[in-house]
Amino acid sequence: MSDELSKLPPNVQERLLRLQQLQQTLQSIMAQKQQVEMEKVEVEQTVAELAKTADDAVIYKTAGSLLIKAEKTKVNEDLNERKSLLETRSTVIARQEERVKAQVKEIQTKLQEDLSSVSGQSLS
Repeated sequence: MSDELSKLPPNVQERLLRLQQLQQTLQSIMAQKQQVEMEKVEVEQTVAELAKTADDAVIYKTAGSLLIKAEKTKVNEDLNERKSLLETRSTVIARQEERVKAQVKEIQTKLQEDLSSVSGQSLS
């Protein structure tokens, strides 16, 4: 494969490398997106469970490897703030994903044009 790659014009080689980089970036973005979505679901489930508890119930929150007694209202505020931050992060990641997907599509189109012209030249 690398032998075939070296026969391609330098601009085509550069586009192929750029495509690979963008695909790796896209994979990374999608992994971040999945992680944020999982955390958001976890926070939503925690908020739902917290809503079921009595206002005077004893609540603990984690701080590293410790459990610390906390007020329900404060924990609820913290969770809602975290949820809001995760939603913002999710929006930003979605925009990044769309931008990179558009770049990948553009480079793929250019590569197809390049490769068809290269194969057309080699047939002559």
